[in-house]
Amino acid sequence: MNVQLPMADGTIYPVQPSKIVALGLNYLEHIKESQSVSKTGNIDEKIPTEPVLFPKTPNVLIGPGETIILPAFLDDYNFPNCRTDHEGELAIIIKDRIKNIPVEQAMDHILGFTCFNDVSQRNLQKGDISGWYRGKSLDTFGPIGPAIVPVEDIGDPQNLNIECRVNGEVRQQSNTRHMIFSIPEIIAFVSKMFTLEAGDIIITGTPNGVGPLQDGDIVEVEIEKIGVLINRVKAEQG
Repeated sequence: MNVQLPMADGTIYPVQPSKIVALGLNYLEHIKESQSVSKTGNIDEKIPTEPVLFPKTPNVLIGPGETIILPAFLDDYNFPNCRTDHEGELAIIIKDRIKNIPVEQAMDHILGFTCFNDVSQRNLQKGDISGWYRGKSLDTFGPIGPAIVPVEDIGDPQNLNIECRVNGEVRQQSNTRHMIFSIPEIIAFVSKMFTLEAGDIIITGTPNGVGPLQDGDIVEVEIEKIGVLINRVKAEQG
């Protein structure tokens, strides 16, 4: 892991989080498309009442232009439908050490915002008894970038268009205003659970339209006022 991203003042920021805290099911339309929604179609009972958290480990991180690797060991499982998905998301980088931060102070502790691709191996994610750990934390499964935009330059972070494209085809298209939990609410909740250190990353959930990645694909995550994160996908040779 050796990711360095430019900041607005021209300095280069080394991305070295002690932890990456991710949110699941933070957009209603993504909940609707998720298999976690019951077959009865009753969406209301599946809307989370507090943020759904899971970890991604720092080994996932790669920068703009680097390659997402689909690991060869997946072939050993002979999954009938082996699927690794893109998930375009807004990422928050924490500025300082915080604990139990109230909602009204949360924005004061953000270093900046960037794009993130929460690459997810679905077969492992859905099949592991231990939960989502493996499926979310394989090497290269966390592209981040292309730049870090500070709070004062982002405008309203709760009104940013977000889009994910694969080989130029739009797969995900939404706006951060559709988050179930707002950015201040997320930071307040996460900091109640865990002490956050400077450089830690929170990723805020993905909208609907997640889909599979294949060898040779070029995946782009674009967020308004931040830029475009571009990565190629490559299947590892066994």
